[in-house]
Amino acid sequence: MIITISGESGSGKTTAGNLLSDHFNYKFFSGGYFFREKAKEYGMDLINFSKYAEVHPEIDHEEDALLLNLIKDGDNIVVESRLAGYLSYKNNIKAYKIYLSTSRDERIKRLYSRDKNIDKQDIIERSRSEIKRYMVFYGIDYRDFSYYDLIINTDKYKPEEVSELIIDRIENMLC
Repeated sequence: MIITISGESGSGKTTAGNLLSDHFNYKFFSGGYFFREKAKEYGMDLINFSKYAEVHPEIDHEEDALLLNLIKDGDNIVVESRLAGYLSYKNNIKAYKIYLSTSRDERIKRLYSRDKNIDKQDIIERSRSEIKRYMVFYGIDYRDFSYYDLIINTDKYKPEEVSELIIDRIENMLC
């Protein structure tokens, strides 16, 4: 089985992905990890690298090609990325597609506690950059929920509760 998890920064994608991969004993791949590593390679922080990527579509296309290959060739994997659900949908890849939504205030609170050197305006700017890039490069709004099998608003849930909701849904589906 292939499980994709999409959502904005701070929605809990990586945490849920790790918990699911542990539960199902699947490999876990994070698009956020690839993007952060690429930012380091270019010697930029995430905000400046996001702005750089706005005029360098090859950054997103490279990451997306890597993730698409993982999804196409993988089995028993969890892939976390803004576009993982969309990529599997667009390419007719059978995957269980999850979207984690979160209010802007909650995302800011989570990201601020995770990344101490980031401020509210940086978080808003990064989100704006991502939405713009996906609209310009792909003509999509990755927050279009029509691609997903399960949508969870994570505002009021602890990470373990989110993963339990997903696990229950998947296990019920497999029965």
